[in-house]
Parts: sequence; C-alpha cells; structure tokens
Amino acid sequence: MKQADSHLARRLGLFDATMIVMGGIIGAGIFSNPYVVAQQVHTPLLILGAWAVGGLIALAGAFIYAELSSKVTASGGQYVYLRDAMHPLVAFLYGWSLLFVIQTGGMAAVALIFANHLFELLGVQSSELSAALLGSAALVLLTLINCIGVRAGSVTQNVFMILKLIAIATLVILGLLLASPVHNPGTTTISSTGTTWQLLIAFGAALIPTQFAYGGWQTACFVAGEVREPRKNLPRGLLLGVIGVIVVYLSVNYVCVHVLGADALAQTKTPATAVMRLALGSKGARFIAAGIAISTIGFLSQSMLTAPRVYFAMAEDGLFFKQLASVNRARVPAFAIALQGGLAIVIALVASKYEQILNYVVSVDVIFFGLTAVCVFVFRKQRRDSDAGSFRIPGHPFTTLFFIAACCVITFSLLYKFPLNSGISFGIMFLGVPAYFIWARGYRR
Repeated sequence: MKQADSHLARRLGLFDATMIVMGGIIGAGIFSNPYVVAQQVHTPLLILGAWAVGGLIALAGAFIYAELSSKVTASGGQYVYLRDAMHPLVAFLYGWSLLFVIQTGGMAAVALIFANHLFELLGVQSSELSAALLGSAALVLLTLINCIGVRAGSVTQNVFMILKLIAIATLVILGLLLASPVHNPGTTTISSTGTTWQLLIAFGAALIPTQFAYGGWQTACFVAGEVREPRKNLPRGLLLGVIGVIVVYLSVNYVCVHVLGADALAQTKTPATAVMRLALGSKGARFIAAGIAISTIGFLSQSMLTAPRVYFAMAEDGLFFKQLASVNRARVPAFAIALQGGLAIVIALVASKYEQILNYVVSVDVIFFGLTAVCVFVFRKQRRDSDAGSFRIPGHPFTTLFFIAACCVITFSLLYKFPLNSGISFGIMFLGVPAYFIWARGYRR
C-alpha cells in the first residue's frame, strides 16, 4: 500500500504543486480582511504595501516549511518539528494552543465571515450577536457532519476552489469596468497626522489580518512527499503558487481601494459585496455573497480535519487526551472534531467580533511560526550528514531570519495595540505549561 501511495504521489508535477499551494492559501479572509487592514493604515499605498509585505512573509514561510517537511516525514507537522528540534514542552504548547486558540479561533473567525455574507445574501441587517449565533449554528452542523463521516470528496473541494476563483475574477473585472469609484478626498491625508513610530506600529498591526488571509502556505509540508522531482518542482510550485496568490490578493485590494476609497473600505465589513453592489446593483451583491458563503463553508469543512493529526501525535506521545487518538466506526476522529467544534462555538459566542478573534488567533500563531523557523538552524546543525537530497531554503539564513523578524514585529504590534486579546491568548497558551507536566508525569508512570 505504501509503495502504491508513493508511486501515485510522484505523479504530481509543477502545475499540481502550484495549485495545491494556491488552494491551501486562498480562503475567505481575502473577501473580508481588506477592511481590517484599512482600519490600521489609511492610504492606498500603505494598504497595498501591507498585502505585498504579507505575501513576502508567506513566501519565506513556505520555503521554510518545505525544507522542514523534506527533513522530517513523520505525521504531526509543526508539532513534530518543535518536539524533535527543541523540547516536548514547546511542542505540547503548540498543540495545546492549536486546540484552544489557533485552530478553533480560526474556525470561529471563518464562521463569522460566512454569517456576515449570508446575511448580505438574504438582505437581512445583521448584528455581532446574530452573526455569532448563525456562525455557531454552521459550526454545529459541520461538526456533526464531519463526526459521522460524511466527508466532501476531492471533486467537491475542487468545485469550492473554482467558485472562489470565479468570485475573485468577477469581483476584479467587474469592479474595474463597471463600478464607479466613491469620491473620498480625505483618504490620503489621514495617516499624515501620526508620527513615524505610530505609522510603523500601525503597519505592523496591518500585517495581522494579511497573515490570517495568507495562512495556508504551511501546507507546503504536506506537498514535499507528493511532488515528482521535489527538489526542482516544489520550490518552483511554491514560488509560482504564492506569487499567484499575491497577485490575486493585490488585485482584490486594488479594486476595493479604487472603488470604495480607503475610508469607506475601513468601515465596510463586506467590501467585496459593496464593490459588486456598485457594479451590478443588488444582483451583483447577492452573486458575490453567495459565492463567498458557499466557498467559506467548503473551506471550513475541510479545515476541521487537519488539526486532529497534531492531536493524534500528541496523544500517541502520551501528552494529551487519549481519546484524541481514537476514531469511531466511520474511521473518523470524532472526539477531536467534536472538541474542536465545541471550543470554536464558545469563541464565536464569547468574542462575537471578527477583529477580536483575528487578534486572538494570530497572537499565538506567529509565535510558533517563528519558533518553527528556528528549527531549520537546529536541524541543519544536527543532521548535516543526512541533508543530501533534502530541499534547501533559497537565500538562507537571510530568508529565514527575515521570516523570524517579521513574526517578532507582528507579535510586538499585537501586544502593543491589542494587549487584552493578545493577553488572553498568551494566558491560555501558558496554562499549557502545568498541563504538560501533569500529562508528562502520568506518561512516565
């Protein structure tokens, strides 16, 4: 079976690798996060600059994870890298944070995006509470579906990907051709009142939503073993895939800024819908809202099944609930999926505001991205004799240090501008320290 899987995996070429990278990145964030970026930086140049820099960070991160995945092939991804390169405690804190902050918080945020666009589609005025309730209902339904083993096949996921691309292409083309720009003369002068320090902090804060939208480049660690001639096709696929996403994201943001203006963009939670309403009226707004809502549900359903791999690896190490390593009669990790879904619902209801959840998630996420990048230095030192044939990061150590520095800047900006949300997520992360020693003591016995 392994030989068959390996033989099949080697059929993936450059085009497949490129599409895997793009499919792993493009989600629902690009349709909503432009307004969050515009709330931090207030000129078209800075808004587009934040998305361009975010893309460079994503590209550097993809290269880092490509090298790590070529060195460590065990299931568990980031958890295994941190465990082998640093200490089981660091790896445990990542898995703990994944369950209580990163994965569940991300699911809650995406569920709110779905709710807001469904309300737009129905023409119903929404509030934070109503969006949280509808998003929670979606999470309940999807959790139940995934627990009983009704999983969308590859064809269905491809359909969702096509819908996203159609929605994006429609938004960009019709937004440029048909939408009349909103006149807003004040958009270029707002940021001039701040100091250079304030501008830098604001730009760092603007990178937070861009990193959430670019999230998915880490799926490169699943691509390495599936690509034909990985040393050649993987870096090319990563480069083309991430550059393709950068072009897509910059195009969407250019249209949003051009049509709405920076000020109006900052006040519009559904900017894509607003642009399409100006282009085609209510029909255009409903079309884009429907495409976003459908693609969001597909993305959310797919994302529910990724993190249990990490929980499984932790449970196998005796460092987490043993039920997380179990599957039901349908061969589905139902306990892990149900626990994830329940926590995501709690976050959606308690926070209820998309921006708060965004800051809550990214605060801890970037910490572990930076720590995982440090693993490259450790593995290169530990495994010099076994590095032959593995993928090598272009421009290392500068590429790796750039990524680590970017993670530090984003973390500092989060702590400086959003101390409450960041403090909550960091507090939950550090609660994992005593939990680790409790599990580790039981495991040693």
